[in-house]
Amino acid sequence: MERTAIILAAGLGTRMKSALPKAAHPIAGQPMLTHLINACTAYFSRIVVVSGPGMTQIEALAAPHDVVVQTERLGTAHAALQAAAHFGTGPVAILYADNPLISPATLAALAARLAQGDAQLVLLGMTPPDPGRYGRIISNGAYVERIIEYADASAAERAVGLCNAGGLMAHASDMVRWLAAVRPDNEKGEYYLTDIVALARAEGARVAALDAPFAECRGINSRAELAAAEAGLQEGLRAAAMDEGVAMQAPETVFLAADTKLAADVSIGPYVVFGPGVQVARGAQIKAFSHLEGCRIEAGAIIGPYARIRPGSVIGAGAHIGNFCETKAADIGPGAKVNHLSYIGDAAIGARTNIGAGTITCNYDGTQKHKTMIGADVFVGSDTALVAPVTVGDHVIIGAGSVITENIEADSLAIARGRQVTKPGRGTRSKPARRA
Repeated sequence: MERTAIILAAGLGTRMKSALPKAAHPIAGQPMLTHLINACTAYFSRIVVVSGPGMTQIEALAAPHDVVVQTERLGTAHAALQAAAHFGTGPVAILYADNPLISPATLAALAARLAQGDAQLVLLGMTPPDPGRYGRIISNGAYVERIIEYADASAAERAVGLCNAGGLMAHASDMVRWLAAVRPDNEKGEYYLTDIVALARAEGARVAALDAPFAECRGINSRAELAAAEAGLQEGLRAAAMDEGVAMQAPETVFLAADTKLAADVSIGPYVVFGPGVQVARGAQIKAFSHLEGCRIEAGAIIGPYARIRPGSVIGAGAHIGNFCETKAADIGPGAKVNHLSYIGDAAIGARTNIGAGTITCNYDGTQKHKTMIGADVFVGSDTALVAPVTVGDHVIIGAGSVITENIEADSLAIARGRQVTKPGRGTRSKPARRA
């Protein structure tokens, strides 16, 4: 069956006090809009995003899905109506981009409730621990009578626990008719999506509500609400990882991205941060205070403590990246070691190669990036600078303190530093002068 999701993302989010559109603010490394689109992709055959004028960031996040622009911000019903040409003939859900954590299961349940056939409109509801100032869903048992805003509710109505989460679903023909009938008869002169409840009831249609998990349906309109949603999502991501066999010494200190992939028997120390695009294979250890983003960690590798693995890095099976080391766009071979105070960028390091403390691949000449290629079973002495582009063959030894500017063939010993000069007695004689 053809199903359509309309995502309203035209809001500026003035309470965020940010130049970034509200729906573009990230949770667990992904924009709010991306979270909701991903959930909708699992269930809906068509997704349409309603953006505001000049909101190029929202349009980019929506791709490759259709985008329509609400040129005048005249309210939520008006925004949804801008997408009417894309409704199709099947069920249509209207969702808000600032409810980004709704799961595919909840969307399927919303559609299943509509498919029962006894109700022509289904609302997405929730029962928060503290209903606060949410609008209440007032029902007469099985069906909804009305939605009432907190400010207009009586004491008895405020005692109702079921609150409006914002989303709703109906068949396309009904949705278009009700949206077109909404009038701006309110203080703000806006077209409110919630008014279609009264319109549906006036036609004799039944309205039902689905009580969905509050953790999924909470709205995000401020920095504080964004932080609360982040905390809730992180708790769920950690629990899911541990259920799959991931060990965490201090789970509350670990931050995951929504797309982090962790295999069983991965061990994660305290205060580790995963940015987007990280995959970690079985048995790898990520030690304390490390930061990983856009990288792949193979089985049995050891990262950290205090390591930074930047995008494009692949850390081979059993490899070690240690204290205060950074990699970027680097392929570190199986069993290789980069253990102390080193930067390896735009490089390929062969199997079992040892990179000494303080080694740097000098990859940038001020205009372009260049690559360093180091073979297998190489020993690079401490405090070596490899000035790219440069290639080092297998089984090479590089003396400590070298500056390597030329290729080194396999099985060679390379030393590139000034010769030491020792002058006996000069140290003692120079001390009085230095003191003076």
